[in-house]
Amino acid sequence: MSKKAAVLAVNPVNGSGLFQYLEAFYENGVGYEVFAAAPSRDIKTNSGIPLTANGTVAELKERTGDFDALIFACGDAMPVFGQNADKQYNTDMIEVIRLFAGEKKIMAGHCAAALAFEIAGVDAGVRMAAHPLAAPAIKNGIATGEAGTHDGNFYTARDENDIREILPALLRELK
Repeated sequence: MSKKAAVLAVNPVNGSGLFQYLEAFYENGVGYEVFAAAPSRDIKTNSGIPLTANGTVAELKERTGDFDALIFACGDAMPVFGQNADKQYNTDMIEVIRLFAGEKKIMAGHCAAALAFEIAGVDAGVRMAAHPLAAPAIKNGIATGEAGTHDGNFYTARDENDIREILPALLRELK
């Protein structure tokens, strides 16, 4: 039986990245639910397409045991994360990242995922692909500059155009 993934979607989320994960999971029989890193389940893509997630990151905090992997779907919300770091949904997001990493679950994502893992303090010594703008902020982990990187239970891609670099290995682990 395949493993189940919790997909974190920031608001707004990069639709191209999010849908690559969801399509790959669907086509390969990997179970998943999407959780909005937002005050409600209603979010949008960077291009304004409205989406309704299965739940919020606050709800995911109570259900981490239901999932084997955490997928971080990046978006335009990350460049302004610092301005909203104290919002409950962002503190919940960081807590969820810590919970999943603390249980050694599969951790994956693209673009600023490496930065989110850094902020959560779960990336010590981990090699990660990171968006070029996020890479300088990676201090505890190791920003590789590669399109995609797999290190232990971490699967990271530089941006949405590079998710294909990590999907084969990620899908093998999730099946």
